[in-house]
Formats: sequence, C-alpha cells, structure tokens
Amino acid sequence: MLKIDALGFGYRSNRKILDDIKFDVSNGECVAILGNNGAGKSTMLKCLNKIISPQIGTVVVNEVDILKLNRLEIAKNTAYVAQKSEGSRITVYDAILLGRKPYIKLAPKIEDYNIVDNIIERLNLENYSLRMIDELSGGELQKVMIARALAQEPKVLLLDEPTSCLDLKNQLEVLKLIQNVTKEKQIAVVIVIHDLNLALRYCDKFLFLKDNSVYCYGGVDIMTPENIGAVYQVPVTVEKYKNQRIVIPLT
Repeated sequence: MLKIDALGFGYRSNRKILDDIKFDVSNGECVAILGNNGAGKSTMLKCLNKIISPQIGTVVVNEVDILKLNRLEIAKNTAYVAQKSEGSRITVYDAILLGRKPYIKLAPKIEDYNIVDNIIERLNLENYSLRMIDELSGGELQKVMIARALAQEPKVLLLDEPTSCLDLKNQLEVLKLIQNVTKEKQIAVVIVIHDLNLALRYCDKFLFLKDNSVYCYGGVDIMTPENIGAVYQVPVTVEKYKNQRIVIPLT
C-alpha cells in the first residue's frame, strides 16, 4: 500500500509546486492523476520516487517511508516510467534485464534471467526481444519500459503519461496491460494521464490537482461535470454509453 501525507515541494523562488498532498493507493488499485498542464502532476510523481526530494511530508510503502531510503532500496520498492524514453543501442532483453540492477551484485543470476523471461512472455515481447530498442516503434518502446519497471518487482509503479505520442491502438494496449498487471501483481499504480475517458476506462480512482494541491480524490463518483469544469475551466457533461462513463466537452 502507498500512503502519501502532507507532501510539499517548491523551488528556491518560494513558488509552491505542491502543497499538503495527501492520498493513499491500495494494492491492486490504479490511480489517475489529473489536472491542467503545470498543475504539478509530473513533479509529484518524481517526489514519490525521490527523483526530486520534497521539502516536507512522507511517502510510505508498506509502512516504510521511502524518502528515508537510499536509491538502491527505493528501486526495490518503487519503479518509475518516464514520460519520454530515449532509445539506445542495446537489445530489448538487456534493457529489461537492467530492471534487475537493484538486486544484482556482480553478475545476473539464474533467478534474474527467469524473471526477465517471464515478463517477456507475459507482455508478448518474444518476437523482438533481441532487437535494438532504438529500432522500436513508440508503442513497442513503451511496453519495454514498462517491462523493465516490472523486472524491479516493485510494490509501487509510477507512470508519467505512458500513452503520450501513441496512436489509439497502442494507447489501449498499453493501458490494458497496466490494468492487468495492477490486478495480477497486486501492486499500487499511480499514472499521470491527460485523457479523461481513458482514465475512466482503465483506472480505479482519480485525483484532481488544482492550485498546487489536491482538489478532490476518490472513485468514479467524483468524475462529475462540476469537478471537471472547476479543474479544467471547460464545461462538460458526463454520459453513459454501454455502462461506460464518457466525458463530452460542451464548447
């Protein structure tokens, strides 16, 4: 379980980016972080993994405050997939094996290879496991980055706009993959996403950031025209189609 309490971050200019952020994520839950550009969504995700250090607050994973841990121990608890991943001249297999780095001392063990093999099979990456990652499409590369994160065997998975720059088919495939992994591995997942309809389709809870703090947090019941309009300053209606809620702008 992931519990965030009183998290705060700002730059030396005294401009607050995050103020008194509080929420929790249970195992097997996927939480969508929503809000306008510049609301602090990506900054918050980096604070949760101590990529940047918050000035105040706690980030507790299974009763351990990861902000007090070193990078190696943090990597055993949380995995982070950046908004944009750069391709490099290594194979897909080796890229995923890098996720085992927190556990490898001198050289990978059979257990490390077995974990990578299982992830490759689970994510249907066998056909290009020996390809160079700089030769992959955007959707393929994103799946590899998720696979590498899963190789860390994290308790918490953090994803910063994993569907940005992907076509519709790849967006659906990546989010379905994340949804399935969340349930199967019973990990806590936090995902920054802009598309409200994709969030409604694949996430369990929703957190709106506004004016540097949590505007509201909860299940599908908070995805109302009033809350969405207040956060995005755009009038919308929320309708149902085949038991699926959809957000429709009115402008």
